[in-house]
Amino acid sequence: MSQQNNNYDENDIQVLEGLEAVRKRPSMYIGSTGEGGLHHLVYEIVDNSIDEALAGYCTEITVELMEGDVIRVSDNGRGIPTGIHQKEGISAATVVYTVLHAGGKFGGGGYKVSGGLHGVGASAVNALSEWLELTVYDGKDIWFQRFERGKYSEPLKKIGTADRTGTSVTFKADDEIFETTVYNRETLLKRLREQAFLMQGLKITFTDSRDPEDIRSEVMHYENGIRQFVEYIHTVRGLESLSGDVIYFFEANGDMSAEIALQYNDSYNEIVLSFANNIYTKDGGSHETGFKNAITKTVNEYGRKMGLLKDKEKLGGDDIREGLTAIISVRLTECEFEAQTKVRLVNPEVKPFIEKLVQEKLMNFLEENPDIAKMIFEKSLSALKAREAARRAREAERNKNAFGKSAMPEKLADCSERDNRYTEVYIVEGDSAGGSAKQGRDRRYQAILPLWGKMLNVEKARIDRIYGNDKLEPVVSALGTGIGEDFNIEKLRYGKVIIMADADVDGMHIRALLLTFFFRYMRPLITNGNVYIAQPPLFRVERNKKIYYAFSEAERDKYIDELSDGGRYKVEVQRYKGLGEMDPEQLWETTMNPETRTIVKISMEDALRADEVFTVLMGDKVEPRRNFIEANAKFAQDLDI
Repeated sequence: MSQQNNNYDENDIQVLEGLEAVRKRPSMYIGSTGEGGLHHLVYEIVDNSIDEALAGYCTEITVELMEGDVIRVSDNGRGIPTGIHQKEGISAATVVYTVLHAGGKFGGGGYKVSGGLHGVGASAVNALSEWLELTVYDGKDIWFQRFERGKYSEPLKKIGTADRTGTSVTFKADDEIFETTVYNRETLLKRLREQAFLMQGLKITFTDSRDPEDIRSEVMHYENGIRQFVEYIHTVRGLESLSGDVIYFFEANGDMSAEIALQYNDSYNEIVLSFANNIYTKDGGSHETGFKNAITKTVNEYGRKMGLLKDKEKLGGDDIREGLTAIISVRLTECEFEAQTKVRLVNPEVKPFIEKLVQEKLMNFLEENPDIAKMIFEKSLSALKAREAARRAREAERNKNAFGKSAMPEKLADCSERDNRYTEVYIVEGDSAGGSAKQGRDRRYQAILPLWGKMLNVEKARIDRIYGNDKLEPVVSALGTGIGEDFNIEKLRYGKVIIMADADVDGMHIRALLLTFFFRYMRPLITNGNVYIAQPPLFRVERNKKIYYAFSEAERDKYIDELSDGGRYKVEVQRYKGLGEMDPEQLWETTMNPETRTIVKISMEDALRADEVFTVLMGDKVEPRRNFIEANAKFAQDLDI
């Protein structure tokens, strides 16, 4: 991108309004006060450095996660202007960090393209930090200012001389605001890697030095940009490419530009990621809609042109995108998003721009690469046939149930309550555990559905194999919602869907298979917070009729020590190998009684990460699965997926 306006100074910082409500209503500015909002603080500061890179002035960004979960973000950009702001009468740098809607992104000429739309990033982070320190290098001097919860006692001051330019921001999230102030390394790393892929040639270094004995550092620098992004996704997930090298398109039109990278793989799932000015638009928008419309239209046109499609035959968008990985990145002078958290792009001019780009360049590519075009068609036609088979199976199910309610599964022990605000169904591994659960439950609101036999791994199956599957059909019938495009959460019969399996490898496999099924075909169950994992105990520790249930070896040892009084008394320890070993009373007390049980809600903070995990864990490739398990081994006690 061409450079412009080297004279970025205090006059480019425009003030719209003051900083008042951020600490009172933080969720309005950063989405939440949970983990998502905490990490959003880092993204806002990094995005400011990315904006410098987009403008052509920054080549390196360093992010450090230090002891006490203190964050430092440094860049070698131009440095925030330090001169006195004409309207405010204080340093422009201070204005940026203390005034809401202040920055170089409102037409003052500081930035032609930026991810920061509303100019609340820096000031919001400052307001929500216990403390923040700003250091600016302007090529001659080093400037410094410290803030505490958004306020400062001393103005920006010189603290030395500088032979470089750039900005460094160090801050500590405020524990008065956030539910947790502990960062997740993988969450930050994923976002930073994403930015490095999108900024071809930019070098981002991330270091986690919280543990002096386990300092981890990673340098992300990709000369082939989003083409390497597609390759990385396939490598991590263990997917095989089917279409040769990554297909890449680029087009610029005035102040608007777009680049697209795509490649087909051997899976049945699509991965389409869209970005606007380097901001991930997880809900898509005009750029993603334009891409999907164009690829559907172009592939169908090519098929008719080459005689690969019959007169009335038409491939659907879902058919064409099966097994497709695509990255769409657009850059605009003025990005319009639905909200401050920037999840959906709404600029109307982007859609026709992307449609024209993809139609022209993809048609040329298909005509010049007939072998790859043939592969795309064969895969898409196969997907179309599977979809039609699924439709026929779906209609057969509807016809079967047309004259009355769908028959409930034979093994379902239903509850008497019908209001799903109060009901819950336990999906239990095996008839033995199912028998104990049926006897131990509260019949008013707890239903039990035992599973038996090997369940289908839906990660390796198309939807036509899902309908009528004898292991999945009982689950679908019991829940009542339907699956896929027929899914209707209003018909959900139970407010809580609780997976209860043994605490062993087989139990983990059952959980993974069920969660994969819910994720792929009943995803609103997860996004709506209806899916839970039961936590049965591993041990029963007893002496003189005093009983403790332990959920880990450490907890077992603690109870043994307490009951044995330092080894003076003999303690009985029972290791539960499975749920079936518990009698109904024990199962109720430990795992099913709402007053004493522990159940874990399955959430989907990041659908893309969940998608990746399911692909790795349930796919065909052994190596990525082994790598994932080794990388997460020390968290095994906490992992449910």
